Amino acid sequence: MLLSDFDYELPEDLIAQTPADKRENSKMLVLDRENHTISHKHFYDIVDLIDENTLLVLNNTKVLPARLYGYKDTGAKIEIFLLKTPDASKKHIWEVLIKPSKRVKEDMVIKVSDELSVKVLKKTEEDGKWVVELLFEGDDVLEVLHRNGNIPLPPYIERKMTDEELKKLDFERYQTVYAKDEGSVAAPTAGLHFTEDILKRLSEKGVEIAYVTLNVGLGTFRPVKCENILEHKMDSETFEISEETAQKINKAKKDGRKIVAVGTTTVRTLETAYKQFGEIKACQSHSELFIYPPYEFKVIDRLITNFHLPKSTLLMLVSALAGKDFIFKAYQEAIENRYRFYSYGDCMFIM
Repeated sequence: MLLSDFDYELPEDLIAQTPADKRENSKMLVLDRENHTISHKHFYDIVDLIDENTLLVLNNTKVLPARLYGYKDTGAKIEIFLLKTPDASKKHIWEVLIKPSKRVKEDMVIKVSDELSVKVLKKTEEDGKWVVELLFEGDDVLEVLHRNGNIPLPPYIERKMTDEELKKLDFERYQTVYAKDEGSVAAPTAGLHFTEDILKRLSEKGVEIAYVTLNVGLGTFRPVKCENILEHKMDSETFEISEETAQKINKAKKDGRKIVAVGTTTVRTLETAYKQFGEIKACQSHSELFIYPPYEFKVIDRLITNFHLPKSTLLMLVSALAGKDFIFKAYQEAIENRYRFYSYGDCMFIM
């Protein structure tokens, strides 16, 4: 299977730069795999489309304000993108990307604000990554990051960081309403369409709801560079499944109920856990699972997902679920009907 098989052309003006006026007002393309039909809805129709004999699984990870802007003592501006803490017990030590990296060297201190500086420790063995130490008073790193950091939007969403109104919008809208556990450098964007009211109405209808946590890293979005996609290796991402969620999923499977995953990160969490244990167990683990056609899904039946970049592993995952030809037909229809694409864009429901 070739990388070029997963390419398509998207008009630049269809890349959503801001979210819909209201979360639930996003358009939703509905793909019926059984009848091979495509219909046009809005996300608020999801309550009617999910029946009561369903388990809905969402990723409750929370996005860190992981992008920092600082200055060298020469006045040169430096961007620091926090990726992860290599050692969970050392919250002030981070693996990062630095831009422009040519301007930094070991032991250099970059000032972000009066209360936060970043000391460059060393380069990692992986290309382009550095290890840094956050220098600040006190011991609550998240508090300091919330005061000094920025939401790490994808590069196709253009922002001037001087615009405080947009910054406030991103802090609110590039986060799901059920976000709980901070640790992601990108939002699980399929969940951005949900409101508390929609979750309440689904629950009142009889739909059971469960949560997993997968901390979204750069690996989810890292471009595939090899033409033979089998040569691509996914970056490792941490995930957690609680005992309560594991029991809900196993019971739903046993009862023959449908499992609807919200987002590709939820899919990878559940399918990885099944691959590791032969069932869903409460666990803390890592996923490096690369899903592409033909893949036999063991846990999920249906998927709510956004529209993904050309040649991306996410596009390959949805192609594995719905069939590549059907997905590309749907994408073409979405383009013709001027759906909005990517993180702040519209979504699809694969039934």
